[in-house]
Amino acid sequence: MIRLLKFINLKTIIFILIFSQFFYSCGIYKSVDARSVPAQAKDRARKNVEEGRGVSLQNLVKRNGGNFEFSSSNPLWRATLETIDFIPFSTVDYSGGIIITDWYSDTTNKNESLKITVRFLSNEVRADSLKITVHKKNCDKNNNCSTNIFNSKINQELNQAIIKKAALLANQIKK
Repeated sequence: MIRLLKFINLKTIIFILIFSQFFYSCGIYKSVDARSVPAQAKDRARKNVEEGRGVSLQNLVKRNGGNFEFSSSNPLWRATLETIDFIPFSTVDYSGGIIITDWYSDTTNKNESLKITVRFLSNEVRADSLKITVHKKNCDKNNNCSTNIFNSKINQELNQAIIKKAALLANQIKK
């Protein structure tokens, strides 16, 4: 019985030594000079947060994200919204720079509908600042629909109308 207890104790001691060596070799345990560590817990916590090794509730509230202009001060954005405001919008994301309309169908042909996607490539009022894609959906009598990119004059006309309106808005802002 005594031999068994000695064997178990020896196994436990060896296990603890191997286990502690494993953690020590992984770098989890680091020896630290006691003179370089503040004695008070609040001071240690403040030092850890300053060094980026801790979490502070104040830093969770701070936002250090990008600097976005308010959308109403961007003439290109405003001009686009005013130009296609007759179509209901599906997605409008100023920070992502995209406007997607819902499917639009006029009263003449109910089997055809259009969807417009406007991507903002730049905030400058230039002809190449926008990428406009028009999708056309054709449905038959059985509601079997096909969707294709619709290459027509609509893309160019929308681009020109938006750029003209944006130029006028930019001139008004300058005055």
